[in-house]
Amino acid sequence: MTTETDAGAAPTKAMQKVTKAAQEAEVSGARTETPQGIGHLAIIMDGNGRWATKRGLPRVMGHRAGVEAVRRIVRLCPTYRIQHLTIYALSTENWKRPETETQALLSLLSEFIDKELATLVQEGVSIRVLGDLSPLPQALQAKIAHAVSSTVGMENLILSIALNYGGRRELLRAAQAMAKRALDGEDPEDWSEDDFAKELYTHDLPEPDLLIRTGGDLRVSNFLLWQIAYTELWCTETYWPDFGEKELAEAIHVFRSRERRFGGI
Repeated sequence: MTTETDAGAAPTKAMQKVTKAAQEAEVSGARTETPQGIGHLAIIMDGNGRWATKRGLPRVMGHRAGVEAVRRIVRLCPTYRIQHLTIYALSTENWKRPETETQALLSLLSEFIDKELATLVQEGVSIRVLGDLSPLPQALQAKIAHAVSSTVGMENLILSIALNYGGRRELLRAAQAMAKRALDGEDPEDWSEDDFAKELYTHDLPEPDLLIRTGGDLRVSNFLLWQIAYTELWCTETYWPDFGEKELAEAIHVFRSRERRFGGI
């Protein structure tokens, strides 16, 4: 497992490379927010269970190691001036897994809030949640609400956690909201894509510039289906618990080498 860089320790070579690249891009005027404009990074954090199984450990230990990877990436994002980070923590389909595993995931989320909230506030990280929280235990819902309210207005990084989230369900929810508006007298002919997007969980977030998927699979797994229409995709064989400075630097390097035309020439 990749160990987390101590905040007070000397920067690693990977971190020095990241910082140097960021500084060079800024001096040359090659970016406004980040190299090639990575304002919003989305991540499908896959491979926790396989990481653990490969080491002869219970799957929950892989998820626990994955939490450490989240900490690393949250702290790396400001280096690239990435303002938005959206992570896929629990999908609507994940409830098909054994109850012991899903309950362990919820316990890890609760533990993460307990241990990290004060640090996130200190680092200027705002927490948001995308998804339907109603199936979650009331105590956890209250803890999440407290974390969200405690970080309102923080601007260093907007951390959006997709929790009990499914892209198809989000689109259905938005369509139902639009149907209600039609029943209330609105003319559907007057609607635009922006009107529809306002009914999504991400209504006040920019669309992702880059979507990273770890763990080796090449699919989007019902994640941000509307929002990633023109998002650049980068997949790696690296399991999420091992994802760190080196892998993030590689993903951003590849992103910067691509030409984004958004359907134009």
